[in-house]
Amino acid sequence: MVTLRRIRFMIIVVVVAVIMLIVRLAWVQVVWGPDLAAQAQEQRARVYVDPARRGEVVDREGNQLAFTMQARSLTVSPQLLREELRQQQDLQMRIDGEQEGLSDAEIETELDSRVDDVLEEMSQGIPEMIEDSGATADDVEEEEILEKLHAETSYEVLVRNLDPDVAVDISAEYHGIAADHQDIRQYPNGAIGENIIGRVSMDGQGQFGFESSSDAFLSGINGRSTEDVSTDGQVIPGTLRDVVPAVDGAAVELTLDLDLQTYVQQLLEQAKTNSLAQSAEAVVLDVATGEVLAMANTDTIDPNGDITGQLEEGKNFENLSISHPFEPGSVAKIITAAATIEEGLTDPDEVLQVPGSINMAGVTVADAWEHGVVPYTTTGVFGKSSNVGTLMLADRLGEETYSEYLDRFGVGQTTGIELPNESAGLLPPLEQWSGGTFANLPIGQGMSMTTLQMASIYQALANDGERIEPRIVDQITGADGSIEETDEPEHTQVVSPETARTTIDMFRAVTQYDPTGVQSGTGSSGAIPGYQTSGKTGTAQKVDPDTGAYSQSDYWITFAGVAPADDPRFVVAVMVDEPVQGVEAGGAGGQSAAPIYRDIASWLLNRDNIPTSPPMEDQLILQAN
Repeated sequence: MVTLRRIRFMIIVVVVAVIMLIVRLAWVQVVWGPDLAAQAQEQRARVYVDPARRGEVVDREGNQLAFTMQARSLTVSPQLLREELRQQQDLQMRIDGEQEGLSDAEIETELDSRVDDVLEEMSQGIPEMIEDSGATADDVEEEEILEKLHAETSYEVLVRNLDPDVAVDISAEYHGIAADHQDIRQYPNGAIGENIIGRVSMDGQGQFGFESSSDAFLSGINGRSTEDVSTDGQVIPGTLRDVVPAVDGAAVELTLDLDLQTYVQQLLEQAKTNSLAQSAEAVVLDVATGEVLAMANTDTIDPNGDITGQLEEGKNFENLSISHPFEPGSVAKIITAAATIEEGLTDPDEVLQVPGSINMAGVTVADAWEHGVVPYTTTGVFGKSSNVGTLMLADRLGEETYSEYLDRFGVGQTTGIELPNESAGLLPPLEQWSGGTFANLPIGQGMSMTTLQMASIYQALANDGERIEPRIVDQITGADGSIEETDEPEHTQVVSPETARTTIDMFRAVTQYDPTGVQSGTGSSGAIPGYQTSGKTGTAQKVDPDTGAYSQSDYWITFAGVAPADDPRFVVAVMVDEPVQGVEAGGAGGQSAAPIYRDIASWLLNRDNIPTSPPMEDQLILQAN
């Protein structure tokens, strides 16, 4: 009887145990199952990113300005690595611990110690393998690598810009280390054109210049795939899935001329040194297309050098030619000239009796030199750069008409150039003008513009009165070889072709030389032997930050011109900030930017074998008898 009861009791126990196991199994399968499966999948799955190759940037002749070189980065998932190392050590540690009589807590502590030892070995071994291979890489500090191996993150980059073969060897040597594909951006011309090109960050994203503004189509689209791995890091065959191929970035051909850019940049650096100026800038445009052939400024950083050291020396990534406007001074008088001719209010040969000063709405403006009434022709007003004569002509236009021409020439507006941080400059709206405003604007004070905007004004007049928005992108080629469409630059007929031709011819007086001085212009140092040249000098007072008034010692020195004047091909605009002496060797040449224009234009005319100009029949008359 007792035996029967025992049997029944055992049966009941077994049945209860089986029911509990069934319930437990059902609970695990139904309730916990999805979460456990997801966790297991997450632990096994590895997502691999296939970076897109960044598009190259070349000049108009195909010379490389920026391109990408293949390299590798050593990457790791610190949390997963430590977990896998722990699993690898766990079984042996349990056996050793039981033999040594260690408690579970002591075993756990010893496991942590063993994992730390492996991480320490990795942090020492990786730099040693790189050094022994003779390769170079970024961020190879033992302490930093160890810190990243201990990070509570799922992804860390241990070493960047490493030779692919060395990276593969290291990933094979150390469990959990991956040799990820990485692209290194190369700038083969150093500082040349860097103000335009900019650079990318360590993560391959555009930081400055064209690399930044065009990051979307240069960078492409990264590829991606997923694959499962075992606890020891081995790939599980047949688990590759979710494969999305990479789409490389587009290649871009700029309108820049690398040889010209190099010459201009070096010339500006020399001019800054010679003149002791704060900085210097220049822009060269193709007259017929508005394309930017060169855009340079001083103190451009070399992205291949010590960035921090260069920044401390005052070098920078800025493109001053589009981002830092200034008062242009007399260079802007060409707007008044073109407007009065277009409106039929004067002609080049009209003789004006120009006094030494003029009163405009209660504001007295004088010329830069003392004189009584002088019979200047309209040509002479601009050739001699008479403020008084210019205001006499502007007064014929009136404020509203003059304001309309400022708008036509793009003053106070961005040009739309495909570069970041372009400034629109400063132009007070007409409704805010006072009497003093109209006494300043026609002579280039009271408004500001960039060197690119200044060049664009002269491009319009050199191009039969048609202003074409300047452009720096010539062609974009997709990864599949297709040519991508780009927006056409806007065309604006500012003045008639006849007015434009008359104005350009009239401004040949600026570079004219007369031994007696009577018929000489203010920019005779900008003349080029064998060629007719046309342009305008400018000297604009800077505002004294202490007084808020115009300074009597600090100036922006400008020059904008066309070459050759009889068959315009190029526009060159120059600005020198606060020169102490001349821009030529030894400080010669006077405080004028004309010699820089002359040298750039001469270089272009010679390089492109532009035919010399026919000699002028007679001198232009600046001052009547």
